[in-house]
Amino acid sequence: MTAGDMDKVEVFDAGSKGRGLKTKQEFWSGDVVFAEPAYAAVVFDNLTYHVCHGCFKKQAKLQRCMQCKFAHYCDRTCQKAAWTEHKSECSAIRNYGKAPSESIRLASRILWRMRREGALVPEDRLVSIEDLQDHLDDLSEDERKQLNLDVEVFQRYWQPKAQELSMESMSHIFGVINCNGFTISDQRGLQAVGVGLFTNLCLVNHDCWPNCTVILNNGKIELRAVVHIKAGEELMVSYVDFLSLSAERRKSLKEQYYFDCSCEHCQKGMKDDLMQAVKEEDGKKPPEETVTGVVEFSKTTLEKVEKERQEGAWANVVKLCRACLKKQEPVLADTNLHKLKILSLVSEVLSYLQHFEEAADCAKQMVEGYQKLYHHNNAQLGMALMRAGVTHWHAGRIEPGHAMICQAYGIILVTHGPTHPISKDLEAMRCQTEMELRMFKENEYIYYQMREAALKNQKMQVMAEPAGNYIKELFHRRK
Repeated sequence: MTAGDMDKVEVFDAGSKGRGLKTKQEFWSGDVVFAEPAYAAVVFDNLTYHVCHGCFKKQAKLQRCMQCKFAHYCDRTCQKAAWTEHKSECSAIRNYGKAPSESIRLASRILWRMRREGALVPEDRLVSIEDLQDHLDDLSEDERKQLNLDVEVFQRYWQPKAQELSMESMSHIFGVINCNGFTISDQRGLQAVGVGLFTNLCLVNHDCWPNCTVILNNGKIELRAVVHIKAGEELMVSYVDFLSLSAERRKSLKEQYYFDCSCEHCQKGMKDDLMQAVKEEDGKKPPEETVTGVVEFSKTTLEKVEKERQEGAWANVVKLCRACLKKQEPVLADTNLHKLKILSLVSEVLSYLQHFEEAADCAKQMVEGYQKLYHHNNAQLGMALMRAGVTHWHAGRIEPGHAMICQAYGIILVTHGPTHPISKDLEAMRCQTEMELRMFKENEYIYYQMREAALKNQKMQVMAEPAGNYIKELFHRRK
């Protein structure tokens, strides 16, 4: 990031929201407002041996640091590039005897970098670490206890240097991480693999219907416009996924980020009616007790499904979802959140089990609901359309499959940009399905013969197990 990247924006007083970031110039959808490398970042504890500690790529085989035996890298190139950040960490881990938790490691990396750079704030950084909001006064009793435990472990990990730090400065760093830790994704942007701190991004306030989105691309976060933004407008991103009722989003934001959301969608409860919608027949809605019964059955099903998912009992997951959809179908509308959750789950599991026809039916119903709820340039909508398009292709439904992939590509170009791995994957899919669609229209019979022959000559590809942990929230919070 250069100082010029930040010349397009400026910090301003956003009233009750505190500081904010606004534009100095006009932006169009798909434009990169600014890109920023992490001030500090670490891999999640449970992915230590599966993700490179330098570039955050998932790899089957990684080389570990021969000194601390903890950090893992793609190769010597990644290890060498990461040495400045790992040098102090490597020594601390060896002295401590083991690697501490991700929050301790991230706090340590932040403080090591602060020491290296001193008090001078570079031109490309709009705010110092000391000036970032920590919300220490807003912590609950349990959160305060956890913070104190983190500080105690940190003091032992940093000995004897921790004695030079005040309790106030250590608490501030952990408070900053608690409310500003950004989720780091793998190279394809599909799975959360770590947490990092991006100081300029911390200044961007929340809106449930934002004008920007954030994506990690080639080691940097990119703040990208999803609509036309005029000069002088505040830049906004959404800290949480939109698919919740406004009251639930506000509750989540208050608990996690300590503020009351006052955006238009929350104030007016916009789209809440669609998210709770029921089917009407001849202008009549189902009895209230019937709706309540189906909603409770849906919640119970989701609890049962989660247990079966954890055990990998995918056939049982499908059985539970089919029974739930049968009850939901005559009562809940296709935009109802309870129905969408079941459709999302079962379409993914059915694809994994290679029941592509049924999976495609569920995926189609799901994305049609999403399109009525999400902003037209929402990254989650783009990813859902991509998965639905691929499912339709596997089912041999080339026309709707190609259409969905084209729609997904249009959205992802805005939210991710043309150089992102997901965009490149979608471009390849779009070209492939476009070619197949031409063949299909020329001679449907020959197309299916050629398709069947091609699939027979390939080894059966087993779909990846349903992960269920796609990135939907911008910032990472300890659960």
